[in-house]
Amino acid sequence: MEGLFILLSVIVVILLISIRQVNQYERGVMLLLGKYTGIKEPGWRIVLPVIQRMIKVDIRVRTVDVPDQEAITKDNVSVRINAVIYYKIEMADKAVLEVENFYHAISQLAQTSMRNVVGEAELDQVLAQRDELSERILKIVDEATDPWGIDVVSVELKDIVLPENLKRTMAKQAEAEREKRANIINSEGEVLAAKNLAEAAQMMSLSPGALHLRTLNSINDLSSDQSNTVVFAVPIEALRAISGLADTMNKKTNM
Repeated sequence: MEGLFILLSVIVVILLISIRQVNQYERGVMLLLGKYTGIKEPGWRIVLPVIQRMIKVDIRVRTVDVPDQEAITKDNVSVRINAVIYYKIEMADKAVLEVENFYHAISQLAQTSMRNVVGEAELDQVLAQRDELSERILKIVDEATDPWGIDVVSVELKDIVLPENLKRTMAKQAEAEREKRANIINSEGEVLAAKNLAEAAQMMSLSPGALHLRTLNSINDLSSDQSNTVVFAVPIEALRAISGLADTMNKKTNM
């Protein structure tokens, strides 16, 4: 009786130490005497000591922060660039059996791919077409990790650090470009103003008395402020009109 009790106690202890919990976001890769036997779903599972082993794999979306990499662009400009990769384990067994450390492998693959993609593009493309470069890196890394049962969800380029001398050169170039656009806008405004003045002058020359009315209107505007001193230049046409009127009145008087 005592021996049976001891046996039952040993069995209970073995069962207790054999229980493993697989969470909802995990899958358990089972090995029996070193040989793959299957996948354990979430819940409490029995893993016999010594002869069995269970490796838990997190199947949630995870991130790999790719550290700064020195890369040379196609036009021989040295830049430092980093990125972040989002991936998810689709097949837990392959992630364990096909690659030693999938996290480290993804990081190394991303670093190499990022340097290669940046090296195939010019600096202007690297700065202006981040999304396209990210898509190219994503495609390369995703295809390479398919045999590992890993799905690369997204690749995002974070910081692109340029040399200080290149930053100063680009700032000067941007300032020169802004001044160029400002000069063009000013020139276009002057051309438009000159065109409008020419059209106004032509309209006044075709309308008798229009110039005099414009002159009188300007005088009226100036007279609203008594502190103004106005030097009025009488147009030659007005003087001729007054002279002609005086001659006509003289002739009538002589008659």
